[in-house]
Amino acid sequence: MEYKWTVLTVTTVGVLMAGIDGRIVVIGLPQVAAALGADAEQAIWFTQSYVLGSTIALLFIGRVTDIFGRVKVYTLGFTLFTIGSALTSLSLAPEHVIVFRMVQGLGSAVLFTNSAALITDATPVNELGLSLGINQVAYRLGSMLGLTFSGLVLTYLDWRALFYVNVPIGIFGTFWAHRRLREIATLERGAPMDWEGFATFTASISSFLLALTFAAYGSAEVPVVESLIAVSFIALVAFLLLERRTKSPLLDLSLLRIREFTGGVVAQLLNAVSWGAVLLLLSIYLQLIRGLPPFQAGLALLPFDLSFLAVGPISGRLSDRFGHVPFTTTGLFLMSLSLYLLSMTNSFTPYLQIAVDLIIFGAGIGLFSSPNISSIMGSVPPQRRGIASGFRATFFFVGFTLSFNLAIL
Repeated sequence: MEYKWTVLTVTTVGVLMAGIDGRIVVIGLPQVAAALGADAEQAIWFTQSYVLGSTIALLFIGRVTDIFGRVKVYTLGFTLFTIGSALTSLSLAPEHVIVFRMVQGLGSAVLFTNSAALITDATPVNELGLSLGINQVAYRLGSMLGLTFSGLVLTYLDWRALFYVNVPIGIFGTFWAHRRLREIATLERGAPMDWEGFATFTASISSFLLALTFAAYGSAEVPVVESLIAVSFIALVAFLLLERRTKSPLLDLSLLRIREFTGGVVAQLLNAVSWGAVLLLLSIYLQLIRGLPPFQAGLALLPFDLSFLAVGPISGRLSDRFGHVPFTTTGLFLMSLSLYLLSMTNSFTPYLQIAVDLIIFGAGIGLFSSPNISSIMGSVPPQRRGIASGFRATFFFVGFTLSFNLAIL
C-alpha cells in the first residue's frame, strides 16, 4: 500500500472516533445528567469541558508537532483519547465526567490537528483535495454514527456505553498508528518551545471561552464575564507582542501575510459560527417540540449527514482540478439558503420540508469543507503545517463554541 493511503486510513480512524464522540453526548446528555444527579450547570460542563480541552491546546499541539514530529504526537493523541473515554465511562460523580471529558477533548485535539498535517505531508498537491475530502467524510460519518448510536445505546444499554464504545477503537488506532506511520515531515528539531506564548494564548482563549459559556448559561455575574473578556483581550495583546519578538514563536505571524491562508481561516471561522449549533437546536426541537424519542431524533437528522457524505469527496476531487474558490463559494451560498429555510421551521412544519433543508445544508458544507482545508494547508511551507493546522482548528472550535453560546442566548 502506498504510504499516502496508509496515512489516510490511519487518520480516518482517528477522525471517525473524534466525530463519534463529538456528537454522541448531544442526545445522551439528559440521561447522563440524570444518572449522576448532575444539576443544570454541571450538565452544561459535560459538553463544555470537552470543547475547552479541545481548543486551548490546539496551537501548542501544532507547534509541538513541527518540532518533535507528527507521528509520536498523533499516537499520543490516540492514547489520551482512549484513556479519557475509559475513565469517563467509569465516572461516579458529575465532577469526574467533567475532568475526564477534558482529557478526551485534549486527545481529540491532537487527532484533529495532526490529521490534516499528516495527510498534507504524504499526499501530492493534485490529490490533496480528494484525500482531505475523504477524511472530512469520515469525521461526518462518525458524527452521524454518534447521533444514531447514542439513541440506540440509550434504548438498550446504560449511559456508560456512550463512552466505553471508544475504547476498542482507540486501542486499535493507537497500535495501528504506532506500527504504520513514519515521520516524513520537514521538522524544526532543536527549536526552543515558546512557553510564554503558550501561557498568554491559553489565558486568552480559555478566558474567552469561559466568558462565552458563563454569559450564555447565566452561571456567573456580569462583572465576572466582563473581567474574563478583559483578561482575554489583554492576554491576546501580550501574546501578539511576544510573538513579534520571539525567535521561535508559537505562531509564526508571517503566515497571516499569506492571503489564501488567512482568507481560508476567516472563512472557516465564519462558517463554524453560522452552523455550529444548528444540529443541536434541531435535536432539541425534534425531541421537545415534536416529541420524538432520542433514537428517532437522531435518525431524523440523517439527511444532513448523508448529503455531506455524498458531496464531500466529489468536491475535494473536483477542487484539485478546478480550484477551490468555485466550490467554497457555492457551498457557502447553499448553507446560507438552507439556514434561511430552516429559520422558518415551526411546530407544524412537515418533516419532508425539514429533510430537504437538511440535504441542502449538508451539500453546502460538503462543498465548502475539503476545498477550504486544502487551500489553507496547501498555502503554507511544509515546516509550518503543524502550526497552520493548529491555528485552523483553533478558529474552527472557537467558531463552534461561539455558535452554541449565541444560540443559547
